[in-house]
Amino acid sequence: MGSPWKPLLFLSIISGLSEFCGAVGGRSASYAAVLRMKPDSSSSSLSTRSRSRYSHSAGSSSLDWLAPSRQHLSARTVHSSQEDDRSKESAEFGPVFLQEPDDAIFALDSDEKKVTMNCEAQGNPTPTYRWMINGTEVDVSANFRYSLIDGTLIIANPSEDRDLGRYQCRADNSVGSIISREALLQFAYLGNFSGRTRGGVSVREGQGVVLMCTPPPHSPEITYSWVFNEFPSFVAEDSRRFISQETGNLYISKVQPSDVGSYICLVKNTVTNARVLSPPTPLTLKTDGVMGEYEPKIEVHFPLMVTAAKGVTVRLECFALGNPVPTITWRKLNGNIPKKARLRKSQAVLEIPNIQLEDSGTYECKAENPRGGNTFRGQLQVYTYPQWISTINDTQLDSGEQLQWECKATGKPRPTYRWLRNGAPLPPQNRVEMVNGELFIRGVRQEDSGMYQCIAENKYGAIYSSAELKILASAPSFQSSPVRIIATVGKDVSLECSPRASPKATITWRKGDRRVLPSRRISVLRNNTLRIVNSSRADEGNYVCRAENKFGMAEMTTVLWVKEAMRVELTPARVEVTVGESVVLSCKAIHDPSLDVNFLWLLNHQPLNFQQEGGHFEYIRTQSSTADLMIRSILLKHAGKYGCQAQTSADTVYVEAELLVRGPPGPPGVVIVEEITDTTATLSWSRGVDNHSPISAYNLQARSPFSLGWQTVRTDPEPVTGDMESAMAVQLNPWVEYEFRVVASNAIGTGDPSLPSRVVKTKEAVPSVAPVNVSGGNGRRHELVISWEPVSEEFQNGEGFGYIVAFRANGTRGWKEKMVTSADSTTFKYRDETFPPLTPFEVKVGVYNNKGDGPFSKVVTVYSAEGEPREAPTEVKAASLSSSEIQVDWRPPNPGPGRPWGYEVNYWKDMEQEESGEKMKTPGNETSILLTGLEGNTLYHITVKGYNNIGQGPASSAVRAKTKKSPPSQPPSNLMWIQDGDNVSLGWEPVKSLDNESHVMGYKVLLRQEGRSHSQVIETHNPSAVLSLTEGGTYIIEVRAISEGGEGTASAQIRVLTSSGVRAKSGQPSAHSSSWGSLRATLLLAALVPLAPW
Repeated sequence: MGSPWKPLLFLSIISGLSEFCGAVGGRSASYAAVLRMKPDSSSSSLSTRSRSRYSHSAGSSSLDWLAPSRQHLSARTVHSSQEDDRSKESAEFGPVFLQEPDDAIFALDSDEKKVTMNCEAQGNPTPTYRWMINGTEVDVSANFRYSLIDGTLIIANPSEDRDLGRYQCRADNSVGSIISREALLQFAYLGNFSGRTRGGVSVREGQGVVLMCTPPPHSPEITYSWVFNEFPSFVAEDSRRFISQETGNLYISKVQPSDVGSYICLVKNTVTNARVLSPPTPLTLKTDGVMGEYEPKIEVHFPLMVTAAKGVTVRLECFALGNPVPTITWRKLNGNIPKKARLRKSQAVLEIPNIQLEDSGTYECKAENPRGGNTFRGQLQVYTYPQWISTINDTQLDSGEQLQWECKATGKPRPTYRWLRNGAPLPPQNRVEMVNGELFIRGVRQEDSGMYQCIAENKYGAIYSSAELKILASAPSFQSSPVRIIATVGKDVSLECSPRASPKATITWRKGDRRVLPSRRISVLRNNTLRIVNSSRADEGNYVCRAENKFGMAEMTTVLWVKEAMRVELTPARVEVTVGESVVLSCKAIHDPSLDVNFLWLLNHQPLNFQQEGGHFEYIRTQSSTADLMIRSILLKHAGKYGCQAQTSADTVYVEAELLVRGPPGPPGVVIVEEITDTTATLSWSRGVDNHSPISAYNLQARSPFSLGWQTVRTDPEPVTGDMESAMAVQLNPWVEYEFRVVASNAIGTGDPSLPSRVVKTKEAVPSVAPVNVSGGNGRRHELVISWEPVSEEFQNGEGFGYIVAFRANGTRGWKEKMVTSADSTTFKYRDETFPPLTPFEVKVGVYNNKGDGPFSKVVTVYSAEGEPREAPTEVKAASLSSSEIQVDWRPPNPGPGRPWGYEVNYWKDMEQEESGEKMKTPGNETSILLTGLEGNTLYHITVKGYNNIGQGPASSAVRAKTKKSPPSQPPSNLMWIQDGDNVSLGWEPVKSLDNESHVMGYKVLLRQEGRSHSQVIETHNPSAVLSLTEGGTYIIEVRAISEGGEGTASAQIRVLTSSGVRAKSGQPSAHSSSWGSLRATLLLAALVPLAPW
């Protein structure tokens, strides 16, 4: 039974694909019958209601899509946004394609017996649709095979003879008509080969041969391959064999005996994937000899003229017959073959991907072998589909004006242009002129309104751009009336008058009942605006703008009030504060009481954002005409010009106050190192801002690889006062890299530091610091080891740094000096066989570098090494404790130089070499050790030697000890016990030792309560024991044999339950056994549970 989720998954996938197709440019999902879509030819770039409308024909390669909106443009009308929104809903506009038909290929053997050609347009009123095939309108009502759903044309039972051709969709509404690009409908099929038997081909060995495919009828393209003898054994192409994808033939340049067989041509439709096989063609060899060598003969080559669209992949074929097999080479005359080109099929195919115009030219293939050569040349031409440079846009004109539209496109060959109006060719007239993509219509009339299309085309395709021409004719109208304007005394006033009217209206102005006449103060501008200069209270009143044209008249009233100008006071006008203090700025407006006033605070002409200033600013409105600005915890960045902008409906006034903030100085300018010596650096800098408090002092700081951050340095002079801009840093370390910076201070505080100077290095000098912690000792016999703490690189003062080690025996005069050239050295060893161990020496360590010798450390006393131990331990004894343990004891050597720090015990088996033995070391001065992990019943040899940090001393004489025999391997068995209350009488069979095992000396009973780790041990010489189990619970018991060799193997564990467990009633003892046979014999209840060993 099939999985129930599979149909649901299939439906989900189909639904998702439908949504995806619908989301791409408004395209609906194609029917299954349309098996392949050619490159999309639509290319319209329309922004919302302000774009040109254009499209491409089926030949275009553009992948852009139509957008569903358009704007009516006019240079003479101004609309409010609200009215625009209303007009968008009600205004008529011509059709705009949302989707145009695409090229389609229909497979004749498809189960889907219909073809769908999509077309959708937007317009107001909603467009209607018509279709044309090869220029002839399709009568949908007269042919049942055609049906029209909205704009989509559906063709039932399509056939090639009736339906092959180019289709166009026409969209119409009351505004006009437009036609779509052409879409080519083709049919995919693949016929069968003729069933007629094909004749055999017989050639000599070494001769070339061509086997013809002769494909059956097909559409569109097919691919070729050849089967050798039987399917699926395909002919492999190489330098000797080639299958042309142009002719389908199989070419063998030089036949070999292995080529003899039957050949079948297989063709495949690239759309339907259908395949058919030709009848076999036998290939045999003649027996009258072998073909001799001959020069190449080119049998297949590309055409003399190859044309290709820009961007596609071009494949040029060239193959020759010949003996020996020819080699193929390619070249481009008057240029180089493009780097992107690739040679395929043993150089028989030149493939050029993404071909461009510069790839055009003459290409030559050459076939060569030792007998000669042959060439072929052909021309490659690259063409391009038309592409828009500029398109036409929707236009509104008044009657009588001139229309000028221009559309431009590129392409190769160069495109030509045609114009359509409402889907029909636009005829030239006296008023209409069409020149190279430009359209002129003089004195436009109402009948010129409609939909226009510019078509740019060449022999490979066409592209369409559409636009609407609207001729306006309307009486004047105004958006709103009356309009109220408030002005202030002495200001200029502009009263606008912008009616909608087509043609333009004649404008007159009046105040009340009297016409307004131009004067020195009053004028009418070219845009019909009434301008009043230096207005006064006498100018108040109602002003009427009258607009009139041949279609009617309209008036708009503007009410003008003139008020006294507003004054604004901002206090204090200038204020100085210190960082951290607070201040209040007060802004008061004196204005006409009938007007409301609003305030805006600005800092350095930028509006203050009170939410983003960290609580430093607070807006306080104490009265309707007053606004205060509170600035708390002032920072340096708050300094500047504060503006108060007061605004009424009549005027706006802006005043400023200056806030000066005193604070620590800003960072000084660039620090320059003027001069550098070994211990000084002369620095200079420029003054930074003092933030309204004079700079009192400068602090010089330095940083080196050896310092913990920035450190203040001593200066000359000391201190560095605020009026100085240079000083010397002193007491620096020689031969060290430094950076310097300067920090300024004033009465308010210390400011930020300057940027660091460049890195400089002080000059070299003689070392001035001696090594410390000089000591020594240890080492081998006759060695004097001297150690010290190395001098840091910070104090080495130059290159070539090293140490001078001086020493002399106590009581002598002359110093011996040795040079240690490594600056990182910490020890020096001097060896002299003449001085005895622990000889005292006076020692001192000095320093030097390339500049000279530095100081020595203080003299200290260091003793020469005492050496490794000289004597072996004595009285070495070894005693066997068990089968795996031997106790070793000894006496240390006599005191003296070479004292041991510990001892090393070597032990090895009899019959083995000492070198193969084991070693154990004792810590400190211990004089005994227990050797463990030994083999039982084995003789061991043992020596002991002392050691210290210098080395090892001599070994003692070897002693011998034999480990005892191994403990019994047989565990106690047949454990039996009698439980009487808290007492348990336990017995078992005696353990018998084997010949190589230690004699049994007794037994050990281990007893513990379950859940506890502590065990109780009872030893006995007999194979029995009495146990007292005083506490309730479960007890775990096991028994081991005891021998000289140690403890034997443990018995099986038993569990005894008391109190809460199973036990006999008082006066009725119970007997138990670990043997199941005994259990059956006694028929008594046992409380035995086997456990894992401890």
